[in-house]
This record gives sequence, structure tokens and C-alpha cells, in this order.
Amino acid sequence: MVTQIPAGRVVTYGELARLAGWPQHARMVGRALREVPPALHLPCHRVVNAAGRTAPGWVEQPQLLRSEGVAFKSNGCVDMRVSAWKPLESFV
Repeated sequence: MVTQIPAGRVVTYGELARLAGWPQHARMVGRALREVPPALHLPCHRVVNAAGRTAPGWVEQPQLLRSEGVAFKSNGCVDMRVSAWKPLESFV
């Protein structure tokens, strides 16, 4: 599912969990994404928490998102009203 997130958009851990059929397991999604080998080149940087915060300690994530045109608020969080990706249920 992560490969389907378009550049310039983000999705939340919770939304990915819901789409995978595990709506109460957003943290499990986060842990799984943290373990993705870089060699797979998955756009894991396009996944943020429900408040639009990027992963703590991953300094490149906001830079990657900004380079794709993701909108940020003045508090450093992604502006979810502008940049959230809402996949169609039938698409996934």
C-alpha cells in the first residue's frame, strides 16, 4: 500500500492500519515501516502520525516531504487538510 501513496501526499499510520484490515494497530504499522530495508526504496517517508508529525529522530523525513511539495504548518507538522491522501476503498 505504501507504494501507492503519490508524491506530495501523506497518509497516517492509522489509515494504513485501517486499510489493511487492522484499524486498531497503527503502532504496529509504524514498527513495520521502521524495519523496512532501505534497499527496497519504499516511500515510507510519506507516512506520518494522525497529527501530521513526522517520525522522531528521522531528520530526513521532513526534508523528503518538502522536496515533494508536502505542505507544512508553522508548528512543523504536515498540513493534513492540504496534503493528506485519501485512497478510495476499492483502490486498495
